[in-house]
Amino acid sequence: MKTIAITIDEETLARVDRLGKGRDRSKLIRQAVREFVTHLELAAQHEHEAGIIKMHRHRIARQGRALVKEQAKS
Repeated sequence: MKTIAITIDEETLARVDRLGKGRDRSKLIRQAVREFVTHLELAAQHEHEAGIIKMHRHRIARQGRALVKEQAKS
């Protein structure tokens, strides 16, 4: 683990302390940062996947229509 220094406004720090209810402040902030970074990574992954789908949307639609047509025969 590495020690870093951050600057945080007093209102946010007060909220962290109030909601943390005596918990280890550093641990609470590490957890929050970890969850936020995970959120950003997932958002980036979803954006990447959406770009792929957009790029291939015509082929995907064509394949979907063909699949529905094939299933309708049954």
